[in-house]
Amino acid sequence: MNLGSNQSIETYEVIVVGAGPVGLWTAAELALAGVSTLVVERAVERSPHSKAMGMHPRTIEVLALRGVEEEFLADGVPRPNWHFGMLENRLDFSGLDTPYPYMLAFPQVRTEEVFERRALDLGVRVLRGHAVTGLAQDSSSVTLTLDDGRTLTAAHVVGADGAGSTVRKAAGIEFPGSDATTFGYVGEVALTEPPVVSAQTDDGALISVPLGGGRYRIAGMDAHRQHRDDPFTLDDLRATTRRVAGDDFGMHDPSWLSRFGNATRIAAAYRKGRVLLAGDAAHMHFPAGGVGLNVGVQDATNLGWKLAAEVRGRAAPGLLDSYHAERHPVGLALAEHTLAQTALISATTPEQRALRTLVNDLVGTVPAFAAALAEKLAALDVAYPVAGAHPLTGTRVPSVALPEGRPLLLTRTALPEASAVAAGLGFETAVRPDLPDARAVVVRPDGHVWWATDDDTEVAAGLTGLGTTFAD
Repeated sequence: MNLGSNQSIETYEVIVVGAGPVGLWTAAELALAGVSTLVVERAVERSPHSKAMGMHPRTIEVLALRGVEEEFLADGVPRPNWHFGMLENRLDFSGLDTPYPYMLAFPQVRTEEVFERRALDLGVRVLRGHAVTGLAQDSSSVTLTLDDGRTLTAAHVVGADGAGSTVRKAAGIEFPGSDATTFGYVGEVALTEPPVVSAQTDDGALISVPLGGGRYRIAGMDAHRQHRDDPFTLDDLRATTRRVAGDDFGMHDPSWLSRFGNATRIAAAYRKGRVLLAGDAAHMHFPAGGVGLNVGVQDATNLGWKLAAEVRGRAAPGLLDSYHAERHPVGLALAEHTLAQTALISATTPEQRALRTLVNDLVGTVPAFAAALAEKLAALDVAYPVAGAHPLTGTRVPSVALPEGRPLLLTRTALPEASAVAAGLGFETAVRPDLPDARAVVVRPDGHVWWATDDDTEVAAGLTGLGTTFAD
């Protein structure tokens, strides 16, 4: 951080607005590359409520890229089966091509604790209790104004400040989509009797998730409470649970009661000049399947290394623009399948129930269909192909460690000349005799294939052609 002569202007290379999981992970990724980063968060303290409750397989792979998965694996609860649209037939994650074939139950509160500790350890500064009230950018910097009159400047700003993003609005980025037509509920309560796992009737739907210590999260949709401004009390949750599941399971002592809608919007641009968006600031949707946090962390991992390369003047032309090109389609797919899940969850008419029955039967009887839905929720189907490039380009590498956030050259045999070029670019290198489908690949810092070849003689030239360097 550099202070201006009047001590009123603070300058950073990147400012991230929002200290949720996405903002903190983005900041840590930038700091890993040596980028001076500030996180600004309007809340004084972290929320005690966990909006998200789990990590999906690709997100755990991302954590493993940086060597920080162990705490999650040690404290989380693996669930090899997970739901799509609260269907009775569950998706089986156990056969997925990943080292982590399960949904890992792990509350967002703990995720934020781990991510913030990592960010701080890497040198990120976190400024809490201050809201952004103004944003202006020019060709060289972005200026933020805070609610206390303080002025901050940075080369780039990342908006990770949620669906109501101040950064997105101030940058003039449109947020097209649809307003809420269906409303769900969530309650965290103590129960005296074990609940059903899930239920769905003409009156609505619910799913229960154990939180430990006799406490549970009950979430779903009540067909009788579909007005935007309806309050939601413990008595309402009891009544809903009785209608849908036939019992309220002795619920008491609520710690959180809330309602939410299925408004679905995707930012028209994930980048506008020096302002970028990630997580809920870029995509808003019904929280079906627990995918929001996961997609946001994957946004951050895609963005972090590219923005760091841009800040350091190492990025090839178009590298930072590829963030929107690669992640915007993921946001559109997220919107599509969460809307589809909303339709299944809120099915109450005969026609809707017939559709739900049909999809439920397909999940239970057509393995390929169920596997495709499981891959979609797990984000294992995400790839970034490049026309005319090697077929492996853009595919994910399910098991690799890149703790320093540098690209990795993998070759089947030792190639001294290529390894020397890679070292000059700041890449890690390793020999992998069992490397499938290519003689050499370069793995990007986000765990996707950057470049590949079937010819050992092309490796050195191909590395040079990547056009960026991670050398110190």
